[in-house]
Amino acid sequence: MITQFAIRLICGLSVVWCVMPRAQVTSGFFRIQMLVTLGLSVLATVAAGKLTATLADAAPVLSTTALQVLTGAIAVGSFLGSVMWTLERRRAGAACAFAIAGLSMAAVALSSLSLEQLQTLTGTLYWISEISLGLLSGSAVAGMLLGHWYLTAPTMSISPLNRVNQFLGWSAGLRLLLASAALMLFGPLSSGSQTVPWTSTHFVWLSLEWLAGILGQFVVVWMVWKIMKLRNTQAATGVLFVGVILAFLGEMTAALLRRELDLPL
Repeated sequence: MITQFAIRLICGLSVVWCVMPRAQVTSGFFRIQMLVTLGLSVLATVAAGKLTATLADAAPVLSTTALQVLTGAIAVGSFLGSVMWTLERRRAGAACAFAIAGLSMAAVALSSLSLEQLQTLTGTLYWISEISLGLLSGSAVAGMLLGHWYLTAPTMSISPLNRVNQFLGWSAGLRLLLASAALMLFGPLSSGSQTVPWTSTHFVWLSLEWLAGILGQFVVVWMVWKIMKLRNTQAATGVLFVGVILAFLGEMTAALLRRELDLPL
């Protein structure tokens, strides 16, 4: 679970780097961000030996060794990217960001499912949901850290923070869509629920996932949008910090549901 959490967060952070207006953000922000993903990728590499199959105890496409090679490549890319941003080689730094995003997406999708599961509806929903979880938590963390960066670069345009907040809203919308589809197909009221042992504990986890990890994010996005009209980046940062906590709560309860029920909830 630690490895999957780390690679999901790397995926979300790196995709945010790719979609935000990098030209309006000072290089130091990306240098530090890549040091963050460097630490996460090292953690994922060390903990990969404890990675277990997520659906039906099937062996995932990526073996432990293959996953360690992939996360090791992400670590190397993160280190090189931090060097490039330090040297103000912005184009090379951006290339590292796109490489990290591609590698981490592959790691997220292929470390949880077998080849046979990837060809099923459940498996397709599962890996897309895994990536959406990473996008949600990654955009919340990136937004919070970007808000703090305005303390060191107060003259920086607020457009990047607005863009990250918008991306957080889109990520929450994607999570809402995928979670709704999963509930209709595999939820307690669906035809497939007869073979799934739903308990009161699962309903508590499901409620927490929706309230914190999905609906709560829409409230955070709305509040940040209103605050940013006043150009108060530090107040927006405080709200995004709450968003990070809610995103992690939602992600962890979603992981518990997946582990217990083998469903893409």
